[in-house]
Amino acid sequence: QVQLVESGGGLVQPGGSLRLSCTASGLIFTIYAMAWYRQAPGKERELVAGISSSGSTNYVDPVKGRFTISRDNAKKTVYLQMNSLKLEDTAVYYCKGARRGNDYWGQGTQVTVSA
Repeated sequence: QVQLVESGGGLVQPGGSLRLSCTASGLIFTIYAMAWYRQAPGKERELVAGISSSGSTNYVDPVKGRFTISRDNAKKTVYLQMNSLKLEDTAVYYCKGARRGNDYWGQGTQVTVSA
């Protein structure tokens, strides 16, 4: 049974930082592309950042230069380092593992940026 478990969300002031973690089990982590998505209230879920099995990364424009995605294959964990957080980063953040049409999602972790 595949499980993705996110952690690290919370309440932070604008300009602050958080690091999200997503630990996988039940899959061969090294061959999966991993990604972080987010969903704000009333909005559709959107891609934030992705990292391929070989370590190539991509980011959406609103987070470029502020967020960093990384992976530790030995720990079967993908991270999202979020710096210079803005009010509009408030959302539930989800991690996804994907390979050849098989997608797996975590349960999400809430990130709230508020003064």
